[in-house]
Amino acid sequence: MNPLPIQLKITILSFGVVLFSLLIGGTFVLGNIKSIKEDEIEKRSMIVARTVAEVPEIKKNLIEPYGWTKIYPVVEEIRIVNNVDYIVVLNNDRIRYSHPLQSMLGTISYGSDEGPAFAEHTYASKAKGELGISMRAFVPIMNEQREQIGVVIAGNILPTYMESIYEVKYEIGVVMFLTLLLGIFGAWLLAKHIKEQMFQLEPHEIVRLLVERTATFHAINEGVIAIDKNEMITIFNEKAKQMLHIHGNVVGKPIRKVIPDTKLPEMLKLEHPIYNQEILIQNTNIMSSRVPIKVDQKIVGAVAVFQDRTEVTMMAEELTGVKAFVEALRVQNHEHMNKLHTIAGLIQLGEQDQALNYVYQITEEQVELTRFLSRRISNQSIAGLLLSKVSRGKELGIKVSIDRNSTLEHFPSHMDHHDFVLILGNLIENAFKALQKVEIEDKEIYVSIYQNDEVCEILVEDNGIGFSESIQEQIFKEGFTTNAEEGQGIGLYMVKNMIEKGKGLIKVNSLPNKGTSFSIQFDMKQVETNSSVKLERSI
Repeated sequence: MNPLPIQLKITILSFGVVLFSLLIGGTFVLGNIKSIKEDEIEKRSMIVARTVAEVPEIKKNLIEPYGWTKIYPVVEEIRIVNNVDYIVVLNNDRIRYSHPLQSMLGTISYGSDEGPAFAEHTYASKAKGELGISMRAFVPIMNEQREQIGVVIAGNILPTYMESIYEVKYEIGVVMFLTLLLGIFGAWLLAKHIKEQMFQLEPHEIVRLLVERTATFHAINEGVIAIDKNEMITIFNEKAKQMLHIHGNVVGKPIRKVIPDTKLPEMLKLEHPIYNQEILIQNTNIMSSRVPIKVDQKIVGAVAVFQDRTEVTMMAEELTGVKAFVEALRVQNHEHMNKLHTIAGLIQLGEQDQALNYVYQITEEQVELTRFLSRRISNQSIAGLLLSKVSRGKELGIKVSIDRNSTLEHFPSHMDHHDFVLILGNLIENAFKALQKVEIEDKEIYVSIYQNDEVCEILVEDNGIGFSESIQEQIFKEGFTTNAEEGQGIGLYMVKNMIEKGKGLIKVNSLPNKGTSFSIQFDMKQVETNSSVKLERSI
């Protein structure tokens, strides 16, 4: 059996709420109507009682023996005219001079609530009798000398709830009809609105989507954190907990208390996403993409998807030239084949001494460069990168010169060899591309790495095509490239991110057809300074 559609369920529920509210409200209204009716009967009874108490004939005959024979007809006429259920007239001896039953005339009344009336008090009271609950008005009868000579009691039987309802049955019918009509229409509109807010999904479909979404978030090999507009966590998958060393259920907690440095709340004020930014969270380097969540063009939350820095090392290495290590083997193989061909040619020509000198020369150059890099550059990844770039330059006809005063013992705070490989690899590769676009005889790239206890400086210069001033202002923007067919414009953008991560400064000097110089400086004292990128034109 198929379940009822959510819109029908909401309509029925809303109508039930309206009906229940109408029932509760109707009960109060009927109670109020009954109270008003009682007040009206009380006033009418009091007016009739006062009228009877002022009739001269009644005053005259009330002190006469058998005076009820004259009083009864007068009182009965007044009762009928004023639509009162009964009127009782008593003298000071409590003898009945008027009563609904003629047989009771001349008898003594033993009522328990008549006492105050014989003390000249005027009042009304409710009492339950054989005919039902009645409202009675008590008024003393005073003679010309203002002396009390008797009491008038005027009473009316109070209507029951059903009688009260019957009196206003037409009004109740109209109100019920209009209320139910508007209630059904309002319930339908509410159900329709809720269904639209739920993207026309049924509850079982929403449950299925929620289960699937939760399972997906916990299954993917990336950390996922989402917050709402109040900075409360709505999603925190298992991978994120593992990476950030978070334990227990944190959904529903403020993000700033769980992870103060996530930078995710900043997205609630931004209109654009941030992709592939490396940040430090909980002493863990991660590559993060943060996106604001919008509904009807309003930001209602934000989500962050991130990976551990070590898990994206492969991607970073491919972007920054570590992949060139493999390429370097091919380059060296090609270079050595050329050298072997040269040596073989000299031997065939009988120039054995020249061939031997050539072997000594190329061996000494390679050994000297390798020895220098091993001695001055402590990290093998950086040394291997520079060695491969020298070989790559030879293949391209570009001289890659390494400053013999270069030295690198350790990395600045918050940085490692992956960061330096990214920076150097991208800058040197950009220099290769710049030199391939010019037709000059001596193509050269100059690389210098200097370090002491205070600063670490990197310098990469080339005499290639250079940048125009307009291009210089955009080179660090994500996606910007002057070689659309060769790259995706992310190299220098990643360089800028790494420099910001290390709290460093970069200065660019460039002139068209003259060359470009990238100078980078890091503070080795681990002082928290604001990183920046400076663009300057060389003189």
